[in-house]
Amino acid sequence: MQIINKLQNSDILNAYKTIDCEIEAINELKNSLDENLTKALDLIDSAKGRVIISGMGKSGHIGKKIAASLASCGTPSFFVHPAEASHGDLGMVTDDDVIIAISNSGESRELIDILNYSKRFGIKLIAITKNPESSLGKAGDIVLKLPNSKEACPLGLAPTSSTTATLVLGDVITTAMIERRGFSKAQFNQRHPGGKLGSILQKAKDLMHTNDEMPILNLNATVNEIIMEMTSKRLGCVGFVDDEGKLKGMFTDGDLRRCLNEDLKTATAKDIMTKNPITIDKELFATEVVKILNEKKITNIFVVEDEKPIGTIHIHDLLKVGIR
Repeated sequence: MQIINKLQNSDILNAYKTIDCEIEAINELKNSLDENLTKALDLIDSAKGRVIISGMGKSGHIGKKIAASLASCGTPSFFVHPAEASHGDLGMVTDDDVIIAISNSGESRELIDILNYSKRFGIKLIAITKNPESSLGKAGDIVLKLPNSKEACPLGLAPTSSTTATLVLGDVITTAMIERRGFSKAQFNQRHPGGKLGSILQKAKDLMHTNDEMPILNLNATVNEIIMEMTSKRLGCVGFVDDEGKLKGMFTDGDLRRCLNEDLKTATAKDIMTKNPITIDKELFATEVVKILNEKKITNIFVVEDEKPIGTIHIHDLLKVGIR
């Protein structure tokens, strides 16, 4: 047991060393940022084409993530593998594009053809490297310098702190472009229609039951008519509108159970409905809708426009798309 505890303590100490080393690299990156960052962002922002990112090895893996983040957040971007670039993929790069080439040392031989291509056709190049005097640094129109910090790897060899710093710099570029281009949640949703993100960013108008699916009656509806409407539409509620089509009340299956002991033979919607029910706007995000349902302890809600119902949402509609 003592041996196991010692090993566990050793593992934790090593974890602390790694994390501290990488934090140190990020802090160095933070302190080294200068006007070149703004110049690089200006270049990306003014580009008529795409952002082409390239890098070899671990730098390439980080480059793929940066390209994916930019593309998903409103800045068209993709990754070109430097080895494939030398075998025809340079044709994917146009004069209107901006190239971001990544190499910690700045001396990755596989990037040579991309560097030469950018110079030959006047394509702007942003270099990300720790060595501005390297081949990559000298080829770049703008250099974003990585910190010259030690790797967290105990051998000092495996890219660790350097790739973390590169990833953070990529996030800096991505978030800056989101701000510059006024990229919205709605636009983000358009690029993430699947999975949890797509569900979270759906709006009430995307989930609501409309037209003939919506349980709606007039204020003079009888109890029998209310039960029939509630049963046929299977949403556990009915909304009631006046002659102008404005929502005035609501009745749920829970209300029906609470009224079972009353004499409802002559009752109409006006007598038993909940007046001025809670309603929402069609532009409300799904997460906000479920928050209202939970806080008000209700399972149904109407979506209105100019006081007129345009849709109904049941809490099951939210659960089906993974919103809780």
